[in-house]
Parts: sequence; structure tokens; C-alpha cells
Amino acid sequence: MKKNKNRSAKFIVITVLVILVLPVLTGKTYLYKAIVYNFAGIDDYTIFNNRSVPAAQPVPWRFSADYGKVNIPDTLEQYLTKLQSVGLVVVQNREIVVEKYWDGYNDSSLSNSFSVAKSITGMLIGAAIHEGKMGSVNDPVGKYLPEFNEGEKAKVKIADLLTMSSGSDWNESYANPFSETTELYYGTDVYTTATRVNIIKAPGTYHAYKSGDTQLLGLVVEKATGKSLSAYAAEKLWQPLGAEQDALWSIDKPNGEEKAYCCFNSNARDFARLGQFMLDSGKINGMPVIDSAFFRKSVTPCNIMDEHNTPCNYYGYQWWIIPGRQNIFYARGILGQYIICIPARNMVIVRLGKKRDEKINNVPIEVNTLIAWAEQLDESRR
Repeated sequence: MKKNKNRSAKFIVITVLVILVLPVLTGKTYLYKAIVYNFAGIDDYTIFNNRSVPAAQPVPWRFSADYGKVNIPDTLEQYLTKLQSVGLVVVQNREIVVEKYWDGYNDSSLSNSFSVAKSITGMLIGAAIHEGKMGSVNDPVGKYLPEFNEGEKAKVKIADLLTMSSGSDWNESYANPFSETTELYYGTDVYTTATRVNIIKAPGTYHAYKSGDTQLLGLVVEKATGKSLSAYAAEKLWQPLGAEQDALWSIDKPNGEEKAYCCFNSNARDFARLGQFMLDSGKINGMPVIDSAFFRKSVTPCNIMDEHNTPCNYYGYQWWIIPGRQNIFYARGILGQYIICIPARNMVIVRLGKKRDEKINNVPIEVNTLIAWAEQLDESRR
């Protein structure tokens, strides 16, 4: 019995030593942070360094005559509560119609949008092209990032990154602590992590969701504009849209690089402004920030073959599309962060929270649930 106890004690000691030493031996010291924090959360901006995306001259939303009078159905309220929602805003005709918060969050609470940031980064690519800081989506990535100047990497174009069809060997696994995505989230050198990929499929021929593709887009924006992603977002989007609160974009280290694929932190009301921008086809006060052709590509299925060997009918330029209802598009984050745009009804739905439901036909169940409810709400208000 004593020998067994000794063996168990030795096993525990060895295991602890391996856990402590392995990150150093492999150069993956980000694992310490990953172990401490374990799972990503909507308040993770508090554990990262951040760069401000400053607001300038706030333009508060108007409130509809129905504001405060529309009741969320009990079944929907229970469903959203079950998914640990923290915020819901519905904007129609540039007025807030419905607004609801949970769990102590309010209209100015910061919340991590996770991969909603991908859609924001895509917008900034469009802005840089419209401004003439970049040539076009057909520019090779190597024009901006020297690591893509040789071999198969030299074949990758901006459009391939926008459509998640770079053909790289990026490991998107969120459960694997050794994956590039985990390293991108907890690590301190997103530039190296994103640029060291290898190209294993012909670019533009295979759609596979990769956070690394968006991180590369963010690095391209910085190189092309000479500005940080946060500064360019403030200049082209946040301030012209009249955001009421400063946002935070998490960075990999002090004075480092933004996590372009993730980690844009704001509140439901200001996220809705980005949806309104897309309802307005990439214009602010009638002036285009992104070209009309780029906007259309953003919200049109790329139709590149995916892992199921079928044309991708659910993704454009960093924006998701509802298959079979291609007039509706949305940004989405892994824990159920959404900016849903319904152009036919001039409506934006923002939902923030800590959990999301299963997906059907590549669309999370709650996205279709929210759309169906919002459409019924619109009909009842006519």
C-alpha cells in the first residue's frame, strides 16, 4: 500500500514538473496563461493588454415610439437566459426598438465580440482599398508582408484571406492548447504566429474557416495604412459612425499588435452601428467608406468548395450569410455574439452573451430564432 502511495506521489510530482517545464522547452510559454484562464470569456479584455478605439463626437441613437413597450416573449426570454445572454438590442429605421440586458451588464458594458472582429477587420480592408492605400483584393499578400514573397505563399491574394481560402495549414482547433489559434489568443507575438504558416492547398480553391487568415488581413491593414488597426478603425468607422463609448481592441503585448481575428470589445448599442453601416452598403452619411463592389462581395456567398465538397453558400468577405436567405447577413463570435442585418426591414439585431446553441446548416439556432422573432415584431408594428 505504501509503495502505491509513493508511486502516486511521484507520478503527481512528475506530471506537475512536465506541465511547468514543457512550455519552456517547446517555446510555447503562452500555455501558462492558457492553463490559468482555461476557457475564453467575454470579459477577457481584463486579462489582456488593450488599445483604445476612441469615440469622438457621440451621436446617440433615437428611440422608437415603441421603446420600452415591446415585451420579449416568455419563450424567447427563457431561451436567451438559458444561453446566458448579457445584451440584446434591436434597431429598426435607425431607432432602438428593443433593448434588454442581463447579469449586471448595461448599455455601456464592454464585452468581447470574439470573431465579430473578423467582420470589422474585413471592413477595414475595404476602407483601405477605397482610400487607395491598397490596390485591390487581387493584390498578393506578399506586397505587404515579406514572409509571403516566396514559394506557394507568393500565390496568396488578399481575396483568398477574405474568403478564408488561403490554403494554409493553420490549425483552428479551440480545444487543442498547442493549436495556432490558442497561441494567437494567449500568445505575445501574433505576427510570427500568423505569418509562419505553410500553404498546402491552392489558394482560392478551398474554403476553411481560419482565424489566421483574418490576423493576416489585420497585419496587411497596418502595413498598408501605416496605422494601428485600432487607430484606423477609429478613423474610418468608430468616430464617423458616432459611437458613444470608446472601444478596446486587445493586443498581444504592450504596444503590440491587435488580435485582428478577435477581441474587439464594445457594447450592444455601438456594435449596432456597425450593422447599420452594412445596411447602408458601407456608407456613412451617404459617403462611401468601402466600394460598392467590395460591399457586395462581403455579403455574397463566395461559393468556393468547402470541406464537404460543396460550394460555400454561407460566407463572403468575413461576413456570414443565411443559406437560402441570402438577403440576410451577420457577424458572429464563438460564444454567441451577433450583429444580424436584415436589409429588407432596415433592421439590425445585436445579441451578446456567454453561450451559443447548436448549428443547423451552418447557422446557429438562435440566429434564426432571433430573425423569426424580429420579423414578427416588424409585422406587428406595421
